[in-house]
Amino acid sequence: MFCRVAICDDSAADLEYVLTILNIWAGKKGVSVHVEQFSSAEAFLFRYAEEKSFDILLLDIEMGKMDGVTMAKRVRKENETVQIVFITGYSDYIAEGYEVEALHYLMKPVSQEKLFSVLDRALEKLKQNERCLNLELYGEMVRIAFYEIRYLNVHQNYVTIHAKKDYTVKRPLGEFEKELDNRFFRVGRAMILNLKYIQRVTKAEVFLSEGTVLPLPRGAYEPLNRAIISYT
Repeated sequence: MFCRVAICDDSAADLEYVLTILNIWAGKKGVSVHVEQFSSAEAFLFRYAEEKSFDILLLDIEMGKMDGVTMAKRVRKENETVQIVFITGYSDYIAEGYEVEALHYLMKPVSQEKLFSVLDRALEKLKQNERCLNLELYGEMVRIAFYEIRYLNVHQNYVTIHAKKDYTVKRPLGEFEKELDNRFFRVGRAMILNLKYIQRVTKAEVFLSEGTVLPLPRGAYEPLNRAIISYT
């Protein structure tokens, strides 16, 4: 597998230390990495304006005029799949890290073992994000990335896949259930939810992060909550 990685830290010594561990990890995993190094958030964003295909960001937080969390928020607005890891000497920003769906938060000095573990998780997430649902629509093949799919529901004999666009096909919901991975959970007979998008669950409704509110079938509340806990 090939990964594009950015390391952003205003300490040259810390930057080189992380780079060394990253290269050792890549060698052990057989992963080809292209690494770019930045000494400030502003320098990274200037490069990011030209090249947006980074897969993993290893970010310090306390850096000059712009901190790493602010930088990560700008990137996350347009990039849902990049894996963000904060490596910092400060613990004050942990809550803000959740706002950008950071994969992990490592305290300096970071150990090789801990960074290896986080990079393993990042790699697994990237592999998951490569998975697609293949649909034949109007004589052509459409590929929908799993991470884009919010939910699927049934109306009569038709299933609608709700992603960046909606796609409706005549096909049993059970066939989709077999193709999807563990981030998806079937709720009752007529709906499959992407657990990642669930913001809140009540006895009667499911609230998705982008504002959609869906009815929850009777008896589905506890199984859905167990699925959410298991997935997270």
